[in-house]
Amino acid sequence: MQFTELGLHPDILKAVQDAGYETPTPIQAQAIPHVMQGQDVMGAAQTGTGKTAAFTLPILHRLMPYASASVSPARHPVRALMLAPTRELADQIYQNVIQYAQHTPLRSAVVFGGVDMSAQTTLLRAGVEVLIATPGRLLDHVQQKTVNLSTVSMLVLDEADRMLDMGFLPDLQRIVNLLPPSRQSLLFSATFSPEIRKLAKTFLKDNPITVEVARRNATAENVTQVVYTVERAEEKRACVVGLVKQLGLSQVIVFTNTKIGASRLARELSKEGISADAIHGDKSQSERLATLERFKKGEVLVLVATDVAARGLDIAELPAVINFDIPYAAEDYVHRIGRTGRAGASGQAISIMTALDERSVSDIEGLIGRKLPRMSPPSRRPSSVQTSASSKASGMAVDPLFYQPYVEKPATPGAAPPPPPRSPVRTVLTGVMRKPEPVPVLLGGKPKEA
Repeated sequence: MQFTELGLHPDILKAVQDAGYETPTPIQAQAIPHVMQGQDVMGAAQTGTGKTAAFTLPILHRLMPYASASVSPARHPVRALMLAPTRELADQIYQNVIQYAQHTPLRSAVVFGGVDMSAQTTLLRAGVEVLIATPGRLLDHVQQKTVNLSTVSMLVLDEADRMLDMGFLPDLQRIVNLLPPSRQSLLFSATFSPEIRKLAKTFLKDNPITVEVARRNATAENVTQVVYTVERAEEKRACVVGLVKQLGLSQVIVFTNTKIGASRLARELSKEGISADAIHGDKSQSERLATLERFKKGEVLVLVATDVAARGLDIAELPAVINFDIPYAAEDYVHRIGRTGRAGASGQAISIMTALDERSVSDIEGLIGRKLPRMSPPSRRPSSVQTSASSKASGMAVDPLFYQPYVEKPATPGAAPPPPPRSPVRTVLTGVMRKPEPVPVLLGGKPKEA
């Protein structure tokens, strides 16, 4: 199937072709026709398979009859609302909407916390058909009466499992109560637990369309997954340094579980001569966006991040991700490693674990239905490896940065014999012992005259 066979509006199809896309991914091919028909859809697919376009393209298609070049805000009411759990994902969706609507008069805007509301208020009052938002900031605008949701006919929950979990449910319920009951609802994610699926159906009409293009919670086959084991948590940093240098990674995202850990690791990598920066919830939105932009431009080699970057972040041809910390929730592993191997490209997913992480890794293996191979960590400086006589015999390399064995040098012909070793018995000094100087002399003063 080609995009030309899906029946998309010519202006939207032109934007798709401008982006270089000809063949839809499985989630796009199966979900787009149902969304275009106005049906409620719950879509599950592996990360990096184009879920954003699977709901953005048909929504823009359905909005084309309402497209207007008028400058009047009344001609541009909010008709499609897309909710995301993180600021980064909201901005990512917004960039996709802009790209696919570039040949249409449809207006769009994104609102999220961490930045001043005044610029967002100006955009909303000018009128937008497509609004992308995080729940908290959207409710702020509702309270300020700068947005009206009574005209929304299409609702999207992206990364729906996280939206319905971890405290988002009360805000979502408030937002849904402001929407018309006759709306179309779309839920998309890479992971759906049975509990979340049951809860999600309360937001959908009866008998929603379920689109699953892969085994539930599966990971992409084009991503190589491996676990490196270390004895102590303190060894993880050296392991990351060794991986970055040995594998020759052009770029990599390293995930940590805490904000403090992300900042600390970024500083330590910088001391090792590796260009690194951190992104987490304690940084302002402008700082986070600036760091992401530098990373996308290749100015930063290692992006150390918490799970704020685990969902929706699209970095073109990212070769690898490293789990410095094993995620608390097994589902987060699927989203983390989904940052690599996107759009059919190959990628590497590396996790570093200690014995204390064994249970968490087992939970991940149970979720994805596969065993992750364990390996020993690589040397930090493989190019400088030297071997001793014993290691040469066994074929085992020795890293001089961790252990430098003593190798006796062969005697040079004609050279003087080495001096005999010193006796371990203490040598008694002979001669007259010099009288020590008075304390004031040592402190820089003058001795008291007799």
